[in-house]
Amino acid sequence: MRLLSYLVNDKPYYGAATAGGVVNLTGRIGHLYPDLKSLIAGDGLEAARKAVAGQAADHALDDLVLLPPIPAPEKLWCIGVNYKDRNAEYKDNSDLPKYPSLFVRNPSSVVGSGQPIEKPKISEQLDYEGELVIVIGKQGRHIPRDKAWEHIFGLTLCNEGSVRDWLHHGKFNVTQGKNFDRSGSIGPWIVTSDDNDPRGPHDIVTRINGEVRQQDSTERLMFPFDFLIHYLSTFATLKPGDMIATGTPTGAGARFTPPRWLKPGDVVEVESSGIGLLCNTVIEEA
Repeated sequence: MRLLSYLVNDKPYYGAATAGGVVNLTGRIGHLYPDLKSLIAGDGLEAARKAVAGQAADHALDDLVLLPPIPAPEKLWCIGVNYKDRNAEYKDNSDLPKYPSLFVRNPSSVVGSGQPIEKPKISEQLDYEGELVIVIGKQGRHIPRDKAWEHIFGLTLCNEGSVRDWLHHGKFNVTQGKNFDRSGSIGPWIVTSDDNDPRGPHDIVTRINGEVRQQDSTERLMFPFDFLIHYLSTFATLKPGDMIATGTPTGAGARFTPPRWLKPGDVVEVESSGIGLLCNTVIEEA
């Protein structure tokens, strides 16, 4: 299934994207599962399938304001420097990492597909980072790698927008540059694991105004999905609806000479053939 969260007349709903549009699940099973995160936590996928079966679409997809599929995850983990060749982009002669680089984002830093992302007025260095995102379906701690796949509910996409000149304001953190309001996006929906095997391989491509800037495959991840779940669950309990952005390929704007920063009017597309297309236009912060 393709499950998504959205607004109609400023009211939140969730539903399933079908060939004909979007079937409203809030109106059908919302008394059991008020939102998509509670549906995941309550193992409600089969109830969602039954609610959608044979139903005509309630909405045209283009008529909706899409939210990130999980608007308020408890944890939004982000992995850095995970595709092969990414370490070399830093040109610091460092060895390949033994463990994943890790930081977190606030929910307010991302919008849904089709919604504008903001270039902050305090910086000219807004950059793009196309990524695949794991959505956790089952709670766990100290999860062995061979059991990790059982904890994945599905996959979605992310533009993990970064404000580069704010990444190193502190001595050892990147948090500031990764958490500007509405600087990134997640969506358009979650494709459930039974319809798109997370074991992959999964392709990922990022385009700016139609030009391919990033393109890679999860076959080239240094820390694959199962390792990330095992590693993160060593120190934190993973919960339903938690999200893990799994890293970006080479080719971000900062790596060009001169850098190619995003500017108002630019269209950022992140696509994976098994998931779909995440698309956002850049605007200037008001």
